[in-house]
Amino acid sequence: MKILFKTIAQIGLLLLFASAGNWIAAFLHLPVSGSIIGIALVFILLRIKVIRLDWVESGANWLIRHLLLFFIPAAVGIVQYTDVMARDGSRFLLVILFGTAAVMTCTGLMADYIYRKRRHQHDSDISGHAAANPSNLPRRRPSLRPPQ
Repeated sequence: MKILFKTIAQIGLLLLFASAGNWIAAFLHLPVSGSIIGIALVFILLRIKVIRLDWVESGANWLIRHLLLFFIPAAVGIVQYTDVMARDGSRFLLVILFGTAAVMTCTGLMADYIYRKRRHQHDSDISGHAAANPSNLPRRRPSLRPPQ
């Protein structure tokens, strides 16, 4: 029960940031969605350590797990615009395919970058640690297979 209330409170906090982003976008007449500004605010505040990750993590994870449900109203709303879909459906499909490919490419490149960065950091931590104390090197386990 405590986890449920924590998650609800964190979703509420994220909604406050989205509302703040909407207010900023309206006040400054920005051509950017307020929710994007709200997420940018969360990111900046996390980076400068004004808010901690555990203040929003379980709420954000819940939202991500159930993200598909938020697209159902938009998908159902398309049914009302059959004439637009008949006229411009191929363009929409092209944009969707291009956008999906761009997101997948950027995600893959970012994941690869983070993996390489962490691996380099891990390797340098191990080499620095091993150089200082060679007895802490990982020992190779003996193989049970006969040599070939």
